This record gives sequence, structure tokens and C-alpha cells, in this order.
Amino acid sequence: MGGKIGCMITHGPWVFFGITKSVEAWNTQTGTKSSLQGPSGLVCSMTIKDGMLFAGTGDGRIMAWKFPADKSDFGPVAILSGHERPVISLCVSTTKLYSGSLDKTIKVWDLKTLQCVQTLSKHKAAVTSVLCWDEKLLSCSLDKTVKIWASSKSGELQVIYTHAEDQGLRTLFGMHRVGKTPVLFCSLHNSNCIRLFDLPSFDEMGKLFSKKGVRTIELAAGGLLFTGDGAGELKVWRWAPQEEPAIPAPVKSSV
Repeated sequence: MGGKIGCMITHGPWVFFGITKSVEAWNTQTGTKSSLQGPSGLVCSMTIKDGMLFAGTGDGRIMAWKFPADKSDFGPVAILSGHERPVISLCVSTTKLYSGSLDKTIKVWDLKTLQCVQTLSKHKAAVTSVLCWDEKLLSCSLDKTVKIWASSKSGELQVIYTHAEDQGLRTLFGMHRVGKTPVLFCSLHNSNCIRLFDLPSFDEMGKLFSKKGVRTIELAAGGLLFTGDGAGELKVWRWAPQEEPAIPAPVKSSV
């Protein structure tokens, strides 16, 4: 790719790579390649909603592009400005886009107007991950907390619960289970530990360990869970049988 890859995301046949000053798009079916220009820094986060690609950049902006029709290129839609430092996490609900930044804030954007409708500033350090859960928003930070946000009567998000840890947090990931409550995975910053919590009780369900701090968590078809850490190790996990403790067991790891 010619430089550092800040993030990667897939959507149908498309694979998107966030690098410095652009997003590189590759269609794995047709071989079509596109270079989405506009970012002035490293692309740190991406998400997709309703045929639009959003990319959070190192200069604090969020770039938006429309997916191409037929063979035409991706069309630039808007630049969302407001953050003062890199946007390192993005997630979308039905009507909103949420952006977490090193500037300690979360911004809420209306997907129809692409305007910022609220700034959440309850975290005291960098917001490292945001995650949509039903009608709620979850966020974690280097301030050692996970916060759950829900809409008040006025329609604005407010903190309804704060979970404290002994150290900063890096990544949130949620998993639904058939017939059971959801599970929240929380990777700790500068630690080789991922903690598992039941939602909404926040009862601890167990821990997963890696060589170094886990930077990314993804779910694949068939229920396999992938974790990638700072040592370059990729681990594949699956849930233990019903008669065993209900925590993931490692299947394979590789460097």
C-alpha cells in the first residue's frame, strides 16, 4: 500500500484500506480499484451506512463518499468538521453517526443532514472506541471507564451507567447470542487482557489473553472470533460447548 494502514473495512465485494491522505478501494469481484482522495492525514477509522463510506482522519475531520453506480468512481459527499484531534472510532445507528476522538469527545451526527447535533464530553481522556447497542451507545476511553448512553426525554444522549476499570480501555466489541444476553468484549490499553461482560448487568463472564494489547476484535461467519494484538499475533476463538464454562476457547494462533 506504500505506507501505514490505519484501518481496513469490507462491504460486499469491496475492501477499503485507510492510509495517509486517501482511502484505497478494491473490488474483489471485478478487480476495480479506486483511490478516494481528500484526507490530509492518516485515515484512522471507517464505517459504512446506506451506500455511504465514512472515514475518520488524523486531522479531526470525517470524509464521506457515495458508493459508485456501475463503473463510475466513488462520489465525494461531504466533509464533517468539528473534532480537534484524530477521529479513531466510528459507528452508526439507524439515524445517527457517532465519532470518538483523541480530543476526549464523542460527536453525534444526523445521517440525513450530516450535521453535528450533539457533542458528548463526559470522558476525561481520549475516546478510543464507540459501539451501538440497541438504542444505546457504549464508549470507552483511556480515562479507565466504559460509559453507556441513552436518549433522554429531550432526545439528547445522557450517561446512564459508568463502569470503571483499573486502567485505560482500547477497544469495545459486542456479540449477540441466540437465546442469551449479549456479551461485551473490552480490551485493556497496554495490557494483554480482554474482559468479557454480560449486558446489561455488566457481570464479568471471563477473560481472554494475548501476547500484547489487543487492537482489533472481529466476528466471522460461523461464530468464530478473531483478535489481533500489538505483537502481530492473530488468535481465532470459538465458544466452548454448553457443558463447559461459557467463555471462548482458542482455536488457532499465528504470527
